[in-house]
Amino acid sequence: MTEFTTVLYSRIEAAQQGLALARQAGDDREIHRHSARLLDLLDRAAATDVNTTGWVAPAVLDVAAGHCA
Repeated sequence: MTEFTTVLYSRIEAAQQGLALARQAGDDREIHRHSARLLDLLDRAAATDVNTTGWVAPAVLDVAAGHCA
């Protein structure tokens, strides 16, 4: 992995962890914030041709997309 990819991966992991904690707390504002961050990072990955297959579970993507629609 390049340094960029490594940092991107760690930020995606952090966004997922934040989203999980926000969901556990039932904090809609934080759920939206972490969902938006996660989707933004995945868009950045796609724009730079970084393959993120397997980085985020489909169920997590569904939650994120559902809160940013």
